[in-house]
Amino acid sequence: MNEILSLSVAKLKRMAALKSKIERLQSQLEALVSKVSRTPGKKTGPKRRKMSAAARRKISLAAKARWAKVRAAKRK
Repeated sequence: MNEILSLSVAKLKRMAALKSKIERLQSQLEALVSKVSRTPGKKTGPKRRKMSAAARRKISLAAKARWAKVRAAKRK
């Protein structure tokens, strides 16, 4: 406590200015951190490719043909 009383007015003003600057920076940092943590559902993985309806149909027909072969072989 005696140390603070022995400081000059200029030093006390400088300390107060630094303290307020630190508080401002901390609040800005907290705001940034909260923005980052509030973004739900963001995936950082690779983007998924979209398949056309025609391609899905072609794959579906090929799978059905394969299963038809399996069932036909089972019956024999």
